[in-house]
Amino acid sequence: MASRKEGSGAAGGGFGASKGKGKAAAAGDSAVKQVQIDGLVVLKIIKHYQEEGQGNEVVQGVLLGLVVDDRLEITNCFPFPQHTEDDADFDEVQYQMEMMRSLRHVNIDHLHVGWYQSTYYGSFVTRALLDSQFSYQHAIEESVVLIYDPIKTAQGSLSLKAYRLTPKLMEVCKEKDFSPEALKKANIAYENMFEEVPIVIKNSYLINVMLWELEKKSAVADRHELLSLASSNHLGKSLQLLMDRVDEMSQDIVKYNTYLRNVSKQQQQKHQYQQRRQQENIQRQSRGEPPLPEEDINKLFKPPQPPPRMESLLIAGQINTYCQNIKEFNAQNLGKLFMAQALQDYNN
Repeated sequence: MASRKEGSGAAGGGFGASKGKGKAAAAGDSAVKQVQIDGLVVLKIIKHYQEEGQGNEVVQGVLLGLVVDDRLEITNCFPFPQHTEDDADFDEVQYQMEMMRSLRHVNIDHLHVGWYQSTYYGSFVTRALLDSQFSYQHAIEESVVLIYDPIKTAQGSLSLKAYRLTPKLMEVCKEKDFSPEALKKANIAYENMFEEVPIVIKNSYLINVMLWELEKKSAVADRHELLSLASSNHLGKSLQLLMDRVDEMSQDIVKYNTYLRNVSKQQQQKHQYQQRRQQENIQRQSRGEPPLPEEDINKLFKPPQPPPRMESLLIAGQINTYCQNIKEFNAQNLGKLFMAQALQDYNN
């Protein structure tokens, strides 16, 4: 279960009622190549953020549905309720069980297929998300996480993406070994930590007819703000977040360089110790004395612990996400500038 607290991991107990059913639904053992979402689910996610999300407040919820061949169909969802640390009696696992039991009574799909989370300027590549998605994907192989970006959606285009952990990263998380050697052996880089799954939003024929009727009756609203040449604070905020992550990466690089210097210094000390032992044994042999007993050099010189590299990979992945967002935003602004220049030249 995904936790509302950023620092806490997922509680595996939340899968008790859905794990067996989810496995049975996925008896074909096929990878998820497409995510099909009902329009109702999209509206519920947007409504959840509008009601409870404020600024950088993250909202989360559970996705329900079923697996058909290599397609994951998300047919319903429900949110995690807002609660504070003072609500010690609140049990998220029990809440999920009661919600799924109620949905089952009214004949609605109640199988866990993942979870959703809102994001603040694309800031979702975190250790909390990694741990939660690993718990879901380890219990139910086809699970996905939906990332909803309300800020980008407010600019005129729905931003909803589905992600899964790659098989390589799943194996590393199972071993819980995030040392540089383990990540290098598994060939893990920030590019192949998450895989994006294509999304298709589907509505029933009755809903499509209703939307068509509403479109004919509704008045056409002028959206001149979409053509505004003024750059919003979106670019400045994205650049500020990008610089913060670059600073974190710089600090992490300093820690790793310090570790490498300590390893090199210890290697020199080992070499000097071995040379002294060898010279002393030569002198003892010349005096007819027995050589010094063999000693375990690793006990005398304990190797320094390498810093975990998973945080560096997550920071690199978040930097890449910020760069992609800035690239898309600038591409739209440049398009409007070129269009404005062409109109100005035509008028002149």
